[in-house]
Amino acid sequence: MVYGKKQIGLAFLLTALAGCLLHGLYALWPNAFTALVAPIWESLWEHLKILAWPYLAAALVLTWNRPTGIRPWLLSLLLMCAGMLGAGYLYHIVLGGESFWPDLVLYLLLLLFGFWFPRRFSGPFEGVRWKLPLAGVVVLLLLMVLFTLSPPDLLLFVDLSGADTWSQLPC
Repeated sequence: MVYGKKQIGLAFLLTALAGCLLHGLYALWPNAFTALVAPIWESLWEHLKILAWPYLAAALVLTWNRPTGIRPWLLSLLLMCAGMLGAGYLYHIVLGGESFWPDLVLYLLLLLFGFWFPRRFSGPFEGVRWKLPLAGVVVLLLLMVLFTLSPPDLLLFVDLSGADTWSQLPC
């Protein structure tokens, strides 16, 4: 699909800004709605919210009036979330990293990927294989809601905001 460079650049900047603003939204305005769209603690899973919600909004705006055009963007969203969980696990859990800067760089690199990757495809995006990303994103969003309301006692959901990340991890 063809998108203008200014349109993509503006969408990227607004998406990145929205994700950064979402990061602190729950602390500023704690309620049920902000808990669903913004991280409520510093876990790997909760940080999917700052990636998924702004990116999904940008994808909807960019693909408005383009039948099935959102499907590559949904595939990209799933890949971005997997990348965030994988790289976050490696940095925070395996390496014990606690710096803010690698997280910010990872976030921006994943967003860059998210605005580059879907534009490599051309439509029409029909057939079962192009319906799978939609199903995957629906499952992802449902899991975000479910795990916000009732997070399991697993490594992806541990609050990593402490001074010593490794001491907080269950053995």
